[in-house]
Amino acid sequence: MSRDVAVVGAGVAGLAVAALLARAGHRVTLLERFERPAPVGSGLMLQPTGLAALARLGLLEEIAALGAPITRLHGTTDRGATVFDLDYGDLAPGLHAVAVHRAALHGVLWRAFAASGARIETARAIATADEQGDRILLRDSAGATVAEADIAIDASGARSVLRALVDPTPPRAFSYGAVWASVPDPGLAPGMLLQRYVSARHMLGWLPAGRSEAGAAPCAALFWSIKPGEHAAWVARYDAWCAEAAALLPPIAPVLAGLPGPQAFAPATYIQFTAKRPWRGRLVLLGDSAHASSPQLGQGANSALLDALALADALAAEPGHHAAFAHYAAARRAHVRFYQRASALMTPFFQSDARSLALVRDLVFDRLKLVPWLRREMIRTLAGLKTGLLAHRSAAALAGAIPPPSPGPAPGRS
Repeated sequence: MSRDVAVVGAGVAGLAVAALLARAGHRVTLLERFERPAPVGSGLMLQPTGLAALARLGLLEEIAALGAPITRLHGTTDRGATVFDLDYGDLAPGLHAVAVHRAALHGVLWRAFAASGARIETARAIATADEQGDRILLRDSAGATVAEADIAIDASGARSVLRALVDPTPPRAFSYGAVWASVPDPGLAPGMLLQRYVSARHMLGWLPAGRSEAGAAPCAALFWSIKPGEHAAWVARYDAWCAEAAALLPPIAPVLAGLPGPQAFAPATYIQFTAKRPWRGRLVLLGDSAHASSPQLGQGANSALLDALALADALAAEPGHHAAFAHYAAARRAHVRFYQRASALMTPFFQSDARSLALVRDLVFDRLKLVPWLRREMIRTLAGLKTGLLAHRSAAALAGAIPPPSPGPAPGRS
C-alpha cells in the first residue's frame, strides 16, 4: 500500500526513514526547517546494532570507509584508577564499533535519500499538526498549511515541538551538558574511546572519528562535561582549563594549543524523555523525538536508525496506519525502555555533583568485569545488544557482517 508520507527533520532518523519509505514505493516529502540541511554535533559511536541497520540500508561499507574502528573503551580517574577497560573482542572476535564525524554520517544518509526518489522542502518550520478526515495537515507558526499527507513522522530531534501533540509529558533536563569540538587527530589513540573523570563533576572524552568526507584529514571529537550555567565561567578561564585538560590527558596538549580558543567548542545540553506511546492518530515520533537521553551509553544515532528500520518494516507489514504504528512501537519497546533507563541510571555516576556515586563507580565498576558473565553483559550493553530487534543475533554473527578494522597500530594499554 503506497502512502503520502511527510517526514519532519533531516537528521539521522529523518533521512534514514525517508530513504527507506521512498524505496518501498511511498510518496515521501521531507520537511526541513533550515535553508540547507546540515549535521549538528561532532563525533558519535555507531555500535554494532547501528552498523547492522546501515547494512540494511546498503550503506555500511561507505560509512566504514569514512569512520574510525573502535575496539576498546578505556576510562580512568584523574588519579589514574581504571573505571572502564572494555574490549568488544571479548564478546566476539572481530566485533567493534565505528566512530564517525556527524558530517560523514549525514553525507552518507543524504546521498541515499537523494537517490531514493523522496522530495525535500527546506525552510519549512513546522509548529503544529491536525487531522482532517483521512489526512494530517502540518502547519507553520502562523497556522498556514505547509504540507498534508496520509501520515506524518516527527524526526525533528530532542527539541521537537510536535512531541507534545503525542505525549504532553515535559522532558527532564540533565544538570550537566558538555562542550565539544572537532579537532585534528594526530593518531593519539587509534581504536580507543578515551575518557578521564574528575569525580563525577567533569569528564574529558577523546574519540577518533575518521574523516568528515572522502579525502579530508582525520579528526577526533573532544568533549568536556560542564553545567550549562557554567559555560561563561569556563570561557573566561579557558587557558587554565586547557592546562587542566592536558594534565588529565597529556598527549592532547599540542591539539589544544592549535585551537583558536573557546570558540572552537560548541555547548550542548541534554534531556531525558521517553514517550509512553510514540504515536497519536496519524502522527508518529521517531528517534530523539520519541526518546531523548544523555549520550552516556552512546546509543542515540543507533536507536534512530533502528527506529527507522522498525517503522519501515511495520508500514510494509500493516495496511492500516494505527496497526503499523502499534507494530513499530512493540518492536522498539524493550530496547528503548532498557537503554533509556540504563542511561538515566548511569549518567549521575559520570555527570553529577554526587561524590558518593563517583566513589562507588571508582571502587566497583572495573571490578565487575572480573566476573566473565558481567563483563560480557557490560559489553553487550555498550554494543546495543541487550534487547530489541537484533538481540536474537549473536555477537559473532554481527561481527562477521561488519567489515574488519583497517590495519593500523594496535591500541596500547594506557
